Amino acid sequence: MGNEPLLLAKKAEEMVLYGYQVLRHFPRSERHVLNQEIRQSMWAVLALIERAARARDKIRLLQELDIELALLKRRVRIAHRLGYLPNRQYAVWSEKLVELGRMVGGWLKTARPRG
Repeated sequence: MGNEPLLLAKKAEEMVLYGYQVLRHFPRSERHVLNQEIRQSMWAVLALIERAARARDKIRLLQELDIELALLKRRVRIAHRLGYLPNRQYAVWSEKLVELGRMVGGWLKTARPRG
C-alpha cells in the first residue's frame, strides 16, 4: 500500500483549501445551493480517503471515492459554465481534481488482488 493514503490526503487537503478560497467569490444566491454541494463533496472526498486508509476492504471505498471525485469535478465544471469560476481558477482546481483522480486510480490498482 505504501504512502498512497498519506499523499492522497495531503493533496486532497490542498484541493479543499483552494476550493474554499474560490467558493468565497461565488454569488450569494449560490451560497446554500451549488456552493454548499461542492463543500459537502470536498468533505466527502476527505472522509472517504480516511475510511479507505483504515479499511480492510478498500476496493469498495476507493470506488466510492472515485465516484465522489467525478461528481465534484462535474459540480466544479458546472460552476465554471455558470460563470462563477474564472478560467484560471477553473484550470487550477480541475488540475488538482484530475491529479487526485489519478492517485485514486493508482491506489485502486494496488488494492485489487493480483491474479
